[in-house]
Amino acid sequence: MFEATTILAYLKEGKAVIGGDGQVTFGNSILKSNAVKIRKLYEGKILAGFAGSTADAFTLFDMFENILANKKGDLLKSVVDFSKEWRKDKALRRLEAMMIALDTKKLFILTGSGDVVEPEDGMLAAIGSGGNFAISAARALARHTKMEPRKLVEESLKIAGELCIYTNQNISILTLEQ
Repeated sequence: MFEATTILAYLKEGKAVIGGDGQVTFGNSILKSNAVKIRKLYEGKILAGFAGSTADAFTLFDMFENILANKKGDLLKSVVDFSKEWRKDKALRRLEAMMIALDTKKLFILTGSGDVVEPEDGMLAAIGSGGNFAISAARALARHTKMEPRKLVEESLKIAGELCIYTNQNISILTLEQ
């Protein structure tokens, strides 16, 4: 796991939610506390989040957005093609970076190694240094409460921010509904 950020996505009953913290670090210093690491893509129909360096995020978001446009927003085809392109690029594939992409039906984790992972439960995914904290909290809240998806993501990211030194509690959240 690399020291980057925390991104958490939750997909439930046609509601897609993605959230991320705002901390940007350089070594053991905090450079910024209110960065936005999540975006709506393809006419607001796709949500995506990034864990890694800022310059890499812009490059990869642009590349993914172009592929989404070429595939007319088909998320499955787009993530597969995106991962192929990311892996082929000698510079980009060495990045310590990951992305999450989702719509109201599907959720994927993407890496420069060419991985396209659909989570086993199909509804929760987390990346970044605080990802394990966030997904653990989210799984517990999903199993033991009737919390709305947006609130579940927010609370889970707050818990991750209490535990991970590379994650803060300045949280951004985006949602989509069918």
